[in-house]
Amino acid sequence: MLRKNFVFKLIPMINPDGVVWGNYRCSLSGMDLNRRWKKPDALLFPEVTSIKKLVSEFHIQNPIILYTDLHGHSRARKAFTYGNNYMHNPESTRIFPYILSKLAPDYFNFKKCKFKVEKS
Repeated sequence: MLRKNFVFKLIPMINPDGVVWGNYRCSLSGMDLNRRWKKPDALLFPEVTSIKKLVSEFHIQNPIILYTDLHGHSRARKAFTYGNNYMHNPESTRIFPYILSKLAPDYFNFKKCKFKVEKS
């Protein structure tokens, strides 16, 4: 039912080249991609600029209901999310990570989730 009503865009990992060389958060440029989202340089961070372009172009034709980063950490057990947080209804953006934590408690930690504040 979800696939009939929604379009899913999945981006598995944006820094596989860095991970191969032991850089869990960095690309081959040696920079942490998690810290390059506001104003990424297209030459140094093509992964980030490509994702931002994909999302922007998709959003022109289709409203984005949810975006989330299923995230892991090298020193923490279980996955967690970084995701949207709408100031007008912050509780609604916590539903998806909460459901994940209930369906897969061995793999997902709701308490570690981070919600990015988006101004309306």
